[in-house]
Order: sequence, then C-alpha cells, then structure tokens
Amino acid sequence: MTNETVETTEAMKTIETVQIQEILPHRYPFLFLDRVLEVVPNERIVARKCVSISDPILQGHFPGNPLLPGVVQVEAMAQAAVVLANLSGKFDPKLHNCLFIGIQEAKFRAPVVPGDVLDITVEAKRLGKIGRFEGWIRCGETLKASAKFTAIVEPKPQAASSESKA
Repeated sequence: MTNETVETTEAMKTIETVQIQEILPHRYPFLFLDRVLEVVPNERIVARKCVSISDPILQGHFPGNPLLPGVVQVEAMAQAAVVLANLSGKFDPKLHNCLFIGIQEAKFRAPVVPGDVLDITVEAKRLGKIGRFEGWIRCGETLKASAKFTAIVEPKPQAASSESKA
C-alpha cells in the first residue's frame, strides 16, 4: 500500500489549513480545523478551531444565542483523528475513506460560543483499519467537551476495484 502523507518528524509543529485540506476531504463550511499545533505520530494531535459568529452553523443554532452544536465538536475531534492517522501512515486520502463507526461517552461540559479558541486534543488508543480515539476540547483551561470514538479506514470504491484486479 502506498501512503501519501505530509512529511513528518518525531514531533511535528504547525500544519496550516491548506495542508489539512490535502488530507481531509472536508471543505468549508464543514472543515472544522483551522490548524494543527502539534503532532506526535501514532500517539496524539493538538488542533485548533477558532469559533466565529460568521460560522454558518451558528446562524441557526441558536439565533440570538449562538452555540456550537455538540455534534460539530465531536466531528472536529474526528477530523483531527483522521489527520493523526494520515501523519502516522495509516490513512491515505487518495485511497481511503475514514468513517465513524461509534461514538462513546460524548460529554458537553460548557457552551462553545463565538470568540472561543478551541484546542482539540486527540489521543490514538489504537491505529489501523479500526481506530480507537479519545478526544478533549478546551478553551483555555476550561474543558468544553470530551468523547471516545471509533473509526474505520476503508478503501475508496475505485481503489478497492483496482486492488481486486491486482
């Protein structure tokens, strides 16, 4: 299996949005990572999301009292996990899809509002075809959300058909 990854070192520093978009298929308004602050391949990632009143989801959730939905917070953790899997050599965006197969113990402890700068930490508990992760979202010292989740890396349909011909 070939593996397209952003060049890595033992502990990586900042990865900007353009590089994130080389890994994730998501695009605005569904890309929930602004940058990656730190990566230790096969172990953990710390990413950042700056919540803005201009985020489309906040226009309807809730008018006059904008709150970032919990499901978006869990999705941001999942996106960080996919970037970690890629930088660990376990996910190639040209060959694979990475899909949720389980969300466990999601907890939302404090509202996320416009102006919050979210630091999203995800630790890999297991990396491979099935990945298990634990994530936390903090704004400063305040824990906003946490979750455990499971994902599967599957060949894209065109990659699967070309692999079966080989």
